[in-house]
Amino acid sequence: MKKLLIVDDAAFMRLSIKSMLQKSQIEVVGEAANGAIAVEMYKELRPDIVTMDITMPEMTGIEALKEIRVFDPQALVIMISSMGQESKVKEAIVNGAKTFIVKPFTEEFLLQTLSKALGI
Repeated sequence: MKKLLIVDDAAFMRLSIKSMLQKSQIEVVGEAANGAIAVEMYKELRPDIVTMDITMPEMTGIEALKEIRVFDPQALVIMISSMGQESKVKEAIVNGAKTFIVKPFTEEFLLQTLSKALGI
């Protein structure tokens, strides 16, 4: 079972992702509502992969991505963005994000993207 950390300031989005993964080979080991919490949880939980919202209070997803990649250069982080955030997505990829998912997304697309990134 692969371990996933969900990072999004919207509780309904965290719940949505979690429910989409119930029948998969991926276990949600933690949830964070902002980038600062995400960095600490990443260090503690050492997940195999992270889904990271870009726009969050306290610390953005891109700032958290940079800190996680300093701690673990091999970290697999998939950014999740809303429509119209193309420049932020490019910045995330430049800073080490594996790929990105644009909201809204389907369960099938989420599972395909995670499986491909994890090689499962």
